[in-house]
Amino acid sequence: MDRKEILKVENVSLAFGGVMALTDVSFEVYEREIFSIIGPNGAGKSSMFNVISGFYKPTKGRVIFKGVDITKFPPHRIAKMGIARTFQNIELFKGMTVLENLLLGRHIHIKNNLFSDILWFGKGRKTEVEHRKIVEDIIDFLEIEQYRKKQVGMLPYGIQKRVELGRALATEGDLILLDEPMAGMNLEETEDLARFIIDINHVWKKTIILIEHDMGVVMDLSDRVIALNFGEKIAEGKPEEVQRNPEVVNAYLGGEEGVFMGR
Repeated sequence: MDRKEILKVENVSLAFGGVMALTDVSFEVYEREIFSIIGPNGAGKSSMFNVISGFYKPTKGRVIFKGVDITKFPPHRIAKMGIARTFQNIELFKGMTVLENLLLGRHIHIKNNLFSDILWFGKGRKTEVEHRKIVEDIIDFLEIEQYRKKQVGMLPYGIQKRVELGRALATEGDLILLDEPMAGMNLEETEDLARFIIDINHVWKKTIILIEHDMGVVMDLSDRVIALNFGEKIAEGKPEEVQRNPEVVNAYLGGEEGVFMGR
């Protein structure tokens, strides 16, 4: 069966002054796959996410989403087109509740006028009920019902990670960028989040691009993997192919292949 391409990165380079963060990187992502980007710290992984989501504009190259060149689009327009993301460092509104943070993910779908929203009648009332229903379904899915009215800043780290994932889901994007979602988690929290990612991919039918340092997670979850080093792509393929690539082993772990392969 032919796979349908959802994202294409063409020869993307990104420079900050004289420093190259990305150099001539190309890859494709197909619908309903989990595609991972690996590499040591400073390899350019988060820079690539920032290019895809519109926070950075590449020095050269193109980003094409669903057949549309989005390279010069601002982040809010890219979000409306269907690309959502989480961040390496949690970017939630700590003084707001879980419910309120998730509702913020619905803002790109809100089209009411100010008058109907203030008086809460007619279309304004109907659409708010619809948005709340979507958010409540996400809360149930992520098993955070008991936290729904609690301030995010008071919650355990692992639960905050779930909330950030939920906010990305609330945008209803077709492509979700997850920037180190398991960072700082214990084994139980990591296993729980991995289960949610699999369900988002298989049940919710979302395409996922994952940046993650936990190689066990990457190898277990990914359909395909690319490896970056100093902003350049050094390998691409199935997880088992990439983990045995000598250039990846040397760049990522200084030749310690046994560690990379989980031994």
